[in-house]
Amino acid sequence: MKAEDVRKMSVEERAKKEKELREELGNLAFQHKLRPLEDTSRLRKVKKDIARIMTISNQKQAN
Repeated sequence: MKAEDVRKMSVEERAKKEKELREELGNLAFQHKLRPLEDTSRLRKVKKDIARIMTISNQKQAN
């Protein structure tokens, strides 16, 4: 997910996407504890997407 795409989202869409990503991160982390994931880079990508959404949300609130 690119920052440009996140900036185009509405506040509700960003909140919904962040919630979905947090759920996915929880599921991936749980699966990884049970057995190693084939694609562990997915964990890092999801974390970065969450951070990107939070950063842009905070920037929009500051303005």
